[in-house]
Amino acid sequence: MEVTFLGTGTSQGIPIIGSNHPVCLSEDPRDKRLRVSVLVSWDEYCYVVDCGPDFRQQMLSNNVSRIDGVVFTHEHADHTMGLDDIRPFFFRQGDIPIYAHKRVLKALRLRFDYIFSSENKYPGAPSVIENELINAPFTLGNLEVNPINTMHNRLQVFGFRFKDFAYLTDVKTVDKEERAKLKRVKVLVVSALRIEPHHAHFNLEEALEFIEEIKPEKAYLTHISHMLGFHAEVEKTLPDNVFIAYDNLKITI
Repeated sequence: MEVTFLGTGTSQGIPIIGSNHPVCLSEDPRDKRLRVSVLVSWDEYCYVVDCGPDFRQQMLSNNVSRIDGVVFTHEHADHTMGLDDIRPFFFRQGDIPIYAHKRVLKALRLRFDYIFSSENKYPGAPSVIENELINAPFTLGNLEVNPINTMHNRLQVFGFRFKDFAYLTDVKTVDKEERAKLKRVKVLVVSALRIEPHHAHFNLEEALEFIEEIKPEKAYLTHISHMLGFHAEVEKTLPDNVFIAYDNLKITI
């Protein structure tokens, strides 16, 4: 299995428009972060988890010519607003499967009514195949995927475990029974927004405590804001098995 970090930034990305913060002015390419998303590939299958406003740029940067579907964690704009840019895949492949909680599907129907509406559908719009997710295993290609139910402040968000790889973003709390689903995972990706506490996201300390409890072989931090600090400096302070993910990083599990 190969995982490509398409984007590792928070909702505004890094650099933030108009910001003079030192991290936003950094020349280190690892400090330039598009909105958060990953591409998960195995055998002949290829799925994207979330498609935010930078989706087109991410697909071009990684020479992605085919996807088998899009899996959504939740409905926030930085995770969904690239849905229209599945059009090139639709034109070549036909209807594109999407997978999401019923609440997220409802939000997508409202936001992209011209895609979902049979009456007012624009002729150039893509078409999708809706798959409603509940907190139970489901199948992508030839692989069983297990949702991890988490909370983003008061909003339910799904993380996903693909065999030995687990991806959790926009996380603040995870119940004990959901943490048990991560037992013996080899690679864990989890959000770490910044140093200071936040009402809806793990900060760095909370992310590291979570990683220490789960005990993966390796862990990667994502959904990062400029307030976490410089990539090169912060990574030096981390445990040996914990790394800061960066855009276009590829890992093999």
